Amino acid sequence: MEYTDRYEYYLDRLPEIAAYAKEKNTAPLFGFSSNFDIVLHWDAEAYNRILAEYLKEAPSAKEGDTIDDLSDFARISAAYIVKGLGGNFDITDVAVCRFLRSAFSEEPALGGTGAQGAAALGALGIPVSMHLTDDCAEVCRMLDHEDTTVIRGGKKVRVGTAASDADPVYHIILQFHKGDIVRFNGEEHVIPSSNRLILFYDKVHKILPIKDPVLTYWEETDEKPSSLLMSGFDAIVDTGIIRERIGRLEEFLKKLKARSPETVVYLEGAFYMNSEVKDLIFRKLGPYADIAGMNEEELEAELLKMGEQADLSDLEGILAGLRVMLAYCGSRGVLLHTKDYSMFYGKKPEGVDIEAGLTIGNLMAGTRARVGRYGTPEDLKESLGMAKLSERGLEILRQQTAREDDAGRTLVIVPSRLLERPKYTIGLGDTFVAGVHTCFIRKDKG
Repeated sequence: MEYTDRYEYYLDRLPEIAAYAKEKNTAPLFGFSSNFDIVLHWDAEAYNRILAEYLKEAPSAKEGDTIDDLSDFARISAAYIVKGLGGNFDITDVAVCRFLRSAFSEEPALGGTGAQGAAALGALGIPVSMHLTDDCAEVCRMLDHEDTTVIRGGKKVRVGTAASDADPVYHIILQFHKGDIVRFNGEEHVIPSSNRLILFYDKVHKILPIKDPVLTYWEETDEKPSSLLMSGFDAIVDTGIIRERIGRLEEFLKKLKARSPETVVYLEGAFYMNSEVKDLIFRKLGPYADIAGMNEEELEAELLKMGEQADLSDLEGILAGLRVMLAYCGSRGVLLHTKDYSMFYGKKPEGVDIEAGLTIGNLMAGTRARVGRYGTPEDLKESLGMAKLSERGLEILRQQTAREDDAGRTLVIVPSRLLERPKYTIGLGDTFVAGVHTCFIRKDKG
């Protein structure tokens, strides 16, 4: 199948979508985590100096590893960086945080899929309401747009007016760049792709406090959110805690769907989540989800964990994997986002132009990669002429032979606009997810 490029068409429709959301008082609801990120500016030579002093054994990392000292940092980070992989690890000693902040230059940023997604929509003038776990002044300032709201005192208020005097919840992010060289054990290793490591010194999100007044507001109000993003569970490792959170969220989802069945529920995972926690989330919350979202790393990891083949080199293998995931999590559809393409497979939500969501998601993520911030409408327009369609994405699309299979599932593929050396690699998936939610705001009932 040949691709018809609709990037400019869908971009031109965004002002109408923003105006509709304001007029009809309908907008996405994004949850559940937020935090204050410290983004370390990558310096290959500074990193090599750390390896030279602190790497005491071969690079390695396994699920459950923690960074207790700088030798752990060197061992774990090198294992990921030489493969171009992103990941999350806990720091247990604040001295490691202090050392890293002194070893690299830095800048502040937002953390959390819900928070980053809200900031990305806010930059486009699109309304969004959200749930905050870190409402410090720094976080609220970075989120402050006219139509970005939180619940306070039983009503929606502009997020910029809702800051607490609490200390920030810090996450340290180390980006690294494709093509740079890292050295250890007398050998040079070329980094195969740009990515990032997220290093937590954070006790808040291990329990992920879900503020019940937010859920109660959306259970009782006459307003109907266009969509609900459920994300932010990745720091939880205690199955008892996640069972408590799931119990409250199941109650919420039943009430929300009963009074607003058109609200699209989107469940986003992360490949580095604790396996037991992820199983509980997807098995318990997946059946309420219209869409379960994941990236290529997560899909591959889940398939391998289940003993399934994970050949994602062509469309046949990708679809085989997505069928396994549909059965695993019980959602009505799955959405796969990669650097080369985005893909929806399953039963499409009624009245939703899912191609529009994939396209805008790709464009927003690509623009953030290009300019290093959440893109404005002007930034998105510039991106149309500055990034080429991915050849791999186009090749995957050409393998498509039909829109629906024998189970009535819809397949939609949109090639990405690709940058080989992005300026920024943080929050690209979160920005993509925000873009997808624009297609849920105005649905065609005809």
